[in-house]
Amino acid sequence: MTDTTATPGNAPNQENKDTSFFGHPKGLAILFFTEMWERFSYYGMRGLLIIYLTQHFLFSDERSGVMYGAYTALVYIMTIIGGTLADRYLGQRKAVTFGAVLLVLGHLGMAFEGSGSRQDITVANETYELQAEGRGDRQQLFIDYEGADRLLVFRTDTTLTLTGSDGDTRSFLGERYDAAEQEVERAAEYALIAEPRSFLANICNTFGIASCSGDEPATTLELPGEGAFPVTISMDGDDVVRTVEIAGATYQLAEADQNYLEVVNDNGTRDNDDDTVLTSAAEGEYAVGEPVRQPLYVFILYLSLALIIAGVGYLKANISTIVGSLYGVEDKRRDSGFTLFYMGINLGSFLSSITCGILGIVYGWAWGFGLAGVGMLAGLAVFIWGQKYLEGRAEPPNPEKLKKKVLGPITVEHACYLAGLGIIAVSMSLVMNAHVIPEWFVGMLGVAIFVLLVLYSIIKLSGVERSRMFAAIYFVLAQIPFWALFEQAGSSLNLFTDRLVDKTIFGWSVPAPVFQSLNAGFIFIFAPIVAWMWIALAKRNREPSTPVKFAIGVFGVGLGFLALVGGMQAGGSAGMTAVVFIFLIYWIHTMSELLLSPVGLSAVTKLAPARVVGMTMGAWFLYSGLSNYLAGVIAKSTGAETVGGQLTNVAAAKATYVSVYTQVGIIAMLIALLMLLISPIIKRLMAESSLTAHPTETEAGGPSMDRSSDAP
Repeated sequence: MTDTTATPGNAPNQENKDTSFFGHPKGLAILFFTEMWERFSYYGMRGLLIIYLTQHFLFSDERSGVMYGAYTALVYIMTIIGGTLADRYLGQRKAVTFGAVLLVLGHLGMAFEGSGSRQDITVANETYELQAEGRGDRQQLFIDYEGADRLLVFRTDTTLTLTGSDGDTRSFLGERYDAAEQEVERAAEYALIAEPRSFLANICNTFGIASCSGDEPATTLELPGEGAFPVTISMDGDDVVRTVEIAGATYQLAEADQNYLEVVNDNGTRDNDDDTVLTSAAEGEYAVGEPVRQPLYVFILYLSLALIIAGVGYLKANISTIVGSLYGVEDKRRDSGFTLFYMGINLGSFLSSITCGILGIVYGWAWGFGLAGVGMLAGLAVFIWGQKYLEGRAEPPNPEKLKKKVLGPITVEHACYLAGLGIIAVSMSLVMNAHVIPEWFVGMLGVAIFVLLVLYSIIKLSGVERSRMFAAIYFVLAQIPFWALFEQAGSSLNLFTDRLVDKTIFGWSVPAPVFQSLNAGFIFIFAPIVAWMWIALAKRNREPSTPVKFAIGVFGVGLGFLALVGGMQAGGSAGMTAVVFIFLIYWIHTMSELLLSPVGLSAVTKLAPARVVGMTMGAWFLYSGLSNYLAGVIAKSTGAETVGGQLTNVAAAKATYVSVYTQVGIIAMLIALLMLLISPIIKRLMAESSLTAHPTETEAGGPSMDRSSDAP
């Protein structure tokens, strides 16, 4: 990849005196609205995708998570190809136009959903076809039972058993949870009350700080009419043993969940009070068949995702380069121009998560995906109509070279477009087979690229160039833990919000994809505050260094998950999590993103020697892609058992989320602590006295794809 700040055909050094758009050139308005609609389509579709995969196509949570991770990974990786082709041959205008056309086709293709996948369930030796109505948490499952559609409900019973040393046992019924209604149907006859450490004390304990770790967690068993009894927890090998003493006798305590399904006559309502259970079957007494999918529409799904990957590769890598070319090198409007441009990006993200999320969940998948496609079509129309306002600043570097024949009648320009077909074919194959790609292979690819970068730095560079290159490599790698956790927003966190969060706000159950608008909304509110904070701290010589900002950002993304885990535990083993904790995790993650994302790619392009800026940016995008793939692996580990896209055991699913989110949160915070410890070393490697200040803008939803060295 070449350095786009020095493309002759773009004439970036020519002075542009146009002030028609809030003091900026008209071309900025065209790019503002083009990118706004492109991000509208991308994030609108992304918010629906994971739920669509699990409910419409009935892919397992595990396969959907990996498929989603592969898709978002390829979106970032393919910008390397799209950017290179534009820099060397096509120019940004042609590349953006071609990318926009591919995106329109891809997003509109997502609106062709078919009639859905079919799955059978066998109960009492009779096989029935599952019928689904609704989407998201509004989904209900039915079967044709005794000549009428009957509601299928999965319930979970919890039982506490106390076993005495003499073999005497006592049993108590726990709460009964209704997965369809997402509510506790029957209260428990007992209560196990955990008194965990406070949130701050838990963090102190994680890092071994005894002074603020507080007391060891305690658990109490409450039995109505008998009293409260402290529970003693011990280890027997790898097993956790819980005992309790009641009236002088010692009992071993065990809880067990029993899943079963009921076929219910619900009288056409969702009110269980009048339901009549027609038949029931415990787990193991019913069998679920493999989903049968419509091959044509599965093909359309993969093709559409591949078209979007290729389209983003050609468009997103180049449109910000055009923004930079609108201004001369000394033009003081440049920074504010990028600020306006990023407002368009985040406006598109904010609006799409709300509108496409509501339409897709409430009215139908085709409506949500279709609106995303219409948005991209609007972006294409704006760009084609407004190209004249770019004033030739995004043209090919060598128009004559594009006409050169490379194979028969195929010119260089044709070959650039045919490369897009190659991207589509490769992307389609990788997304389709993401679940069979060995995780070690992706990890070894990352290790191999790292070794090559280090060897190049040692062999080809010396002095300050080498030390700065080492610092650039550090930032390329340091983004991985952040984005791997942050990108759960579109996958596992989206499914968690849909299934296990009480989303009722002002009496209305808000569709899960809508909550992804919080990231962009918080950026609107807090980005100016963070920018002002850095200026104020800089005046006092107290602004944290870039390595420290990175460390705090990684710490924050882990902290966000631990905050969510605290909210999950407050809701009990199977209760819904309060929606305020979804607001909280998005706020913590957004504040962390504002520390890390704006300085990431900008720092890399400033630190790398001029002759290898393109290679270093390529490494940034590659590791951004690997971060997204790792996010898919993490999402896979949160997978739960589903039938027809609906949870069968809420308590087990919630326990899995608690376990995985706790682990990744703690790991991220430990990595952040290590990053903080080595930050003085990285700062010395940067030799940053001659580097210019970093920008403060960032894009909602993921790593920046901006290849301009003066932009985030």
